[in-house]
Amino acid sequence: MKKLIIALSVFLCSTFLLMGCGKQSYFQAKEKETVTESTKETTEEKTDKTKDQPKVFIQVSGAVKKPGVYELSEDARVFEAIEAAGGLLDEADDSNLNQAALVEDGQKIYVYTEEEMELEKVEALAEVSGSSESGLLNINTATKEDLMNLSGIGESKAEAIISYREEKGGFSTIEELKNISGIKDGVYSKIADKICVN
Repeated sequence: MKKLIIALSVFLCSTFLLMGCGKQSYFQAKEKETVTESTKETTEEKTDKTKDQPKVFIQVSGAVKKPGVYELSEDARVFEAIEAAGGLLDEADDSNLNQAALVEDGQKIYVYTEEEMELEKVEALAEVSGSSESGLLNINTATKEDLMNLSGIGESKAEAIISYREEKGGFSTIEELKNISGIKDGVYSKIADKICVN
């Protein structure tokens, strides 16, 4: 009988120890404690790495919700800088931005509106063709081929116009064309309403 009581006592103690009486057992508590400590160490390591990671300062402006200067990690991308600035406005046009590009310290990211992008395209086109927004040919930026499209302007006169503007730093008025040999009132009157200097 005594042996039976001892055996029963050992069995009950073992059960309480392993099962924990409805609570965590000693072994379960130890295991959880180890996992918690391990997780805590991993989180602390990540936090330390983030603290140690070099930072850069980026200015984001234009069509974003919160323009300003933002501190980002050195390996941040353009899209992260835009996110830091609250994201794009509805009228934003980010077609000229490579949002996957790495940012650089001191970089300024400007997000154009759709209207600004259209204006940029018109100006770029005018610069390439030598034409102004009004459709007139800008004699200060026109190529030789553009100038030769004007009535009475051949290759030699076009070259003379380009030489003159390079020497003088550009034309101040369209009337200055008359200073070029071979361009007198007759030729000038044919092209005056097709040219500009702006």
